[in-house]
Amino acid sequence: MQALQILVDGFAISSLYALGAIGFTLIFGVSGVLNLSHGAIMVVAALIGWYAGGTLAFGTYLGALAGVAAALALAYLTYFVVVRPIQRSRSIAHEETEIFVLTGTLLWGIMIQVGMSYLFSDNPVTMLPLVSGTSDIFGVTTPNNEILVAVLCWLVMCLLWLFVNRTGAGKALLAASINPRALTLLGFNLSRIYWLVWGIYGVLAGIAGVLLASFLGVSTNNVSQLTASAFSIVVLGGLGSVSGSLIAAYVVGYLETATAYLIAPTLRPIPALILLVLVVYARPQGLLGRR
Repeated sequence: MQALQILVDGFAISSLYALGAIGFTLIFGVSGVLNLSHGAIMVVAALIGWYAGGTLAFGTYLGALAGVAAALALAYLTYFVVVRPIQRSRSIAHEETEIFVLTGTLLWGIMIQVGMSYLFSDNPVTMLPLVSGTSDIFGVTTPNNEILVAVLCWLVMCLLWLFVNRTGAGKALLAASINPRALTLLGFNLSRIYWLVWGIYGVLAGIAGVLLASFLGVSTNNVSQLTASAFSIVVLGGLGSVSGSLIAAYVVGYLETATAYLIAPTLRPIPALILLVLVVYARPQGLLGRR
C-alpha cells in the first residue's frame, strides 16, 4: 500500500516540479540565464495567493490569480532590475557575464526571501484546496485536489507545447534557443522575444507556486529547496532541453517522495543531489542536453 501511495503522491509532486522546471529551462534555452531566484518567485506566488485568497477574502480562485500575477510581475522585475543591467554592463567582461548573473539572481532571491519573511514570517501556510473530496486510485484514498493539481500541471504544459509548436511567436522562441544570431539576421527583435519568454516563465512559476501552496503548503524556508530542485532537474535533463527537464522532474520527484516516506521528510532533497553529482561526472550534458 505504501508503494502505491508513493506512486500516486510522487506523480502529483513530479508534475509540479516539471511545470516549474520547464519555465526555468526555457529561460536558459532562450536567453542563457540560470535564474537562482526561481524558488523565491514560486514562494511569492504562493504567499500572495494565500494572503489574497484568505486575509483579503478574494476566494481561492481569485487569490490564485493574484499569486500568478505577483510571480509574473516579479519575473519581469528580476529581468529588468537584475539580469538585463548585468548583461548590458560595459564594465563586466563578456565571458564573466554568466557568473555575475548567477550571483545577482542568487542574491536577489535571498533579498526576496528575507523580505517575505519579514512580511509573512517563516510559518508554513496552505491555500484552501481548489476542490474538496477524495477519490480512490488503486486502493489509495487520494484528495481530489491532488488529482486536479496534476491535471492542471499537464494541461498547462500541453498548452505551452501547442504555443511553441503551433504559433509564430512560439516558433520564434524555439529558433532563439537554437540560433539567436540567425534569428536576428532574419529581422526578429530579440528584446521582444526576451519579454515573451520571461512572461511565460513568470506565469509558469506562479501557477506552480499557487498549486504547491494548495497541495503541500509552503513557507519562506522552502526557497532554497525549490531552487535546488529546479536546478537539479534542469542539469539532470540537460541545460536547455525541455523534454529532458520533463523526464528529470519525474526522476527527482519520485526520489524525493520515496525518501520522504521511507526515510525522513527532512532528507528528501539528498538523493536527488547525489544523483546530480553522479550525472555531472558521468554525463555532464545531462540526459538530453546538447551543451
